Parts: sequence; structure tokens; C-alpha cells
Amino acid sequence: MTTLPRPSTALSADEARRIALRAQGLLGAPDRRAGVRGVLRHLGAIQLDTISVLARSHELVPYARLGAVGRPAVEAAYWTDTHSFEYWSHAACILPIEEWPHFAFRRRACRAKGHRWHVMEDSGSSCAAVRDRLKADGPLTASELGGAKNGGPWYDWSETKIAVEWLLDTGEVVCTERRGWKRVYDLAERAVPDRLLHDDLDDLECTRRLVAQAGAAMGVATRRDLADYHRLKGEQVDAVIADSGLVPVVVEGWGKPASRGGSGGPRRTAGRTAGEAWADPAVLADAASVKRPRHRTTLLSPFDSLIWDRRRTERIFGFTHRLEAYVPKPKRVHGYFAMPLLSGGRLLGRVDPAREGTVLVARQLSLEGPKAVRPMAEALLEAAAWVGCDTVRIERVAPPELAAPLAGALAT
Repeated sequence: MTTLPRPSTALSADEARRIALRAQGLLGAPDRRAGVRGVLRHLGAIQLDTISVLARSHELVPYARLGAVGRPAVEAAYWTDTHSFEYWSHAACILPIEEWPHFAFRRRACRAKGHRWHVMEDSGSSCAAVRDRLKADGPLTASELGGAKNGGPWYDWSETKIAVEWLLDTGEVVCTERRGWKRVYDLAERAVPDRLLHDDLDDLECTRRLVAQAGAAMGVATRRDLADYHRLKGEQVDAVIADSGLVPVVVEGWGKPASRGGSGGPRRTAGRTAGEAWADPAVLADAASVKRPRHRTTLLSPFDSLIWDRRRTERIFGFTHRLEAYVPKPKRVHGYFAMPLLSGGRLLGRVDPAREGTVLVARQLSLEGPKAVRPMAEALLEAAAWVGCDTVRIERVAPPELAAPLAGALAT
């Protein structure tokens, strides 16, 4: 194992929180000139998900940072001019096309594994058929290639779907866009710029770049945080961290709990020790130079990279959040797609939204006290306008005594 230098910088919990927000583009004036593509390049990965409430998650991420960017403009920024591709990172993610060479280690691992879900009985001819169709007629969806399913549940994939996903995993095929939420596939030799179309980088160089990129996107992070960002293994982080350009720090409250508290509420940093972490020196310097930062007030997708790691979210914000879309309805606490409210650099509540025509419906809403009322009203009104709604309707509020002040704030 690599011998790591001793931490030399101490950060308070508040400093670490502000650094994380700054690194994620949620503190300070947004870079509107770089736009959606700038957000993607800096974050390094924007997670995709099938759920669409206000909008899909990959639209909500740039909206949270840039404000009301037109939704067609978001899609165009991702997919035109071969600016990005979809591949496996934190999950299925949109990635900057420049990162193609750095995922060579994952493509090699897929090839070494030798199969996708199961060994295809007709893998050779199925893959050849996919290659031939894409070469002649691509880009195409799985349905256009011959059918994505066998007629059963969603996971009952056809041999064609398994073959094209195998070719995507191994890098012969690229997902160049989503059309009607279906992946659109093309041959890598046609979709990836020549200068990037190679697997020349060894595994260490690939993971070194991804660890450095994750550190820059998070600002300050533990070893586990760095591994989780692109779903690396802890030992892969250990092998490259000393040469990643990140610097060791200790953060107040990021160590192991000194004593265990009760369950059911937010976990605070009280009773925790300082913990070792790593920081991007450029982000440290940049955050220190911002004297009066502008905080974004916005609703966050549960799949936003600021909060997609639940344990990191609890550690930084003292805020417990869980996606409940796949929890049986009677057991949900905050709703199907509860979106946290970010304001003043804090997470101050959450709302489970829906749309009914031109009405944005807050089906279930919780606030962390009266200070969250005005920010929640602002966030709901802005989100409503962004998705073409002209009215906000509140159904349930917790605590209930804040329902009237929230209604008043929405009306003013």
C-alpha cells in the first residue's frame, strides 16, 4: 500500500461544507458562459434516471446550478457535436467525451469478464449482426436494431439488446444520446473523435485521473467518497492517491462517532472526531478567495452529485435523505421523489412534487423550521415557472403550523 503523507491542513466542518458547495458549483456566481457543458465538464459525471417528476434528473442538475436553462437547450448541450457519451460511472451517467480514454480500465474489465448478465448462446452472431446494422444504418435504438425485449418484464432482454449492451460495455459501441428515453447506439469508431478513440492508458493512469477529477468535483472528500464518485474500489484509490494532486487534510467532525446517538433524526457532527480526507488545492484556494459568496436557493434532484452519497450528505449537512420511489407507499416518510431544498448553503427541507397540467403540486413538504419558509416558496415558484406551471398547490406540510406562512410567502 502507498505510504501517504500526514495531513497538513485542518478544516472546520463549516469550511468543508462551503468548499464542497463551491466545488459543486452551488456557491458563488455560476459560470453561465460555460453553460450546461461547463457544468458537465466540471462535475465529470451527471447521473441518469428514468424518473421524471418536474423533469429528469440530468435536466435538474444544470438547472440547480444555472437557473432556468431551457430544457431543450439542456438536451442539445449534452448530445450535439459529440460532446458527451453515456457510460457506467457512479451509475449510468452522462460523461464528457474527453473522459473516454480514462474509462479504458472499465472496458478492459468488462472484456475480461467475458459476458453481459449471462453468457449469450448466440453471442458471436448477435454481436456481428449489431455491428453490421450500425455500420449500415446507425445510430439506432435497440428497438430499431431488432427489439429490446422478449415480451416479458423489463429485464427480459432480447439477444439483440444483450449483445448491444455488451458491445457498449466493452467500448465497440457508444450511447450517443437518449431518444424518448431509449439509448441510441453508434459505433465508437464513428462517434468518438479520433484523438480520443484509444485504450492506451493503463489502469493506474485511468484511475489516477478519475480520483483527481472526483476530488476536484467534491472539493474535499474521504477515501470512501473518492471511490464512490466513479464507483472505484478502495484499493484503486489507495494505489494512486499520492500522485493524484490532491492534498491531505483533516476535517472537524469527519472521524468516527465518539458515541452513538439515537436513531430516526439527522446525524450531527457533535460527538465525532476529526477525520482524514483529501482536498483539491485549486478548490481550496478558490473557496478561500470568495469573501461574500452567493448561495443558490434551489430544489435538488436526489441523484445530484452533491447529495447522491447519503452518508456524505449526512456528514456534511447533518441531513438524512433517502430516495423512497422504490419504497412501498405506506412506508414512505417524505414521498415518492422528495427533492431537498438547498438555501444559504444548508439543506432546509424537502418536497415531493408532481405536475397536474399547469399546476405544480407539492404533495408532501417538510421544513426545518420557520427559516425555511421563504426559501421553499422561492424554490417552488422558480421550479414551477421553469417547467411551464403557473400555479403552486400545497397539499401537506410538516410541521403543519408552517402551512399558513408558506401559503402567504407563495402569494407575495
